[in-house]
Amino acid sequence: MEVDLQIPLLITLAFIVLALLRLSYTQGLETSRSDTRGLELLKDWLSPEQFTSYGQHRHFDVVGSDSGTVFPIHHGTQTNVVELDNTGQPVCRWCFVPDGSLVAGDVMLTQKIALETNERGALAVANRSLAH
Repeated sequence: MEVDLQIPLLITLAFIVLALLRLSYTQGLETSRSDTRGLELLKDWLSPEQFTSYGQHRHFDVVGSDSGTVFPIHHGTQTNVVELDNTGQPVCRWCFVPDGSLVAGDVMLTQKIALETNERGALAVANRSLAH
């Protein structure tokens, strides 16, 4: 009697595992597509110099609209903006992101546009931390 119950139970568990694997794989594909689209949009907005820098170093520089300060934006979604002093040394790091759950490319594009068009406004809502 025990053998008769074990086989259907094993088959049911196998189907559950397969369903979970399929769900995980499908979600991974969707995340991957979103990441790709976000990075493609970002690259469309980068200047040739920024595009080259991002391709080589995974960061690009923007110039603040109000102060002229250089802010390298590193690949990522939080605390990825560095403020440089006039000698190119890091002063601090900034964290500011748009509302919602966005991929890195979308976040970096938002940060780029914010600093290049409304630096004071962007930094007014950002969190500042020590450079490391």
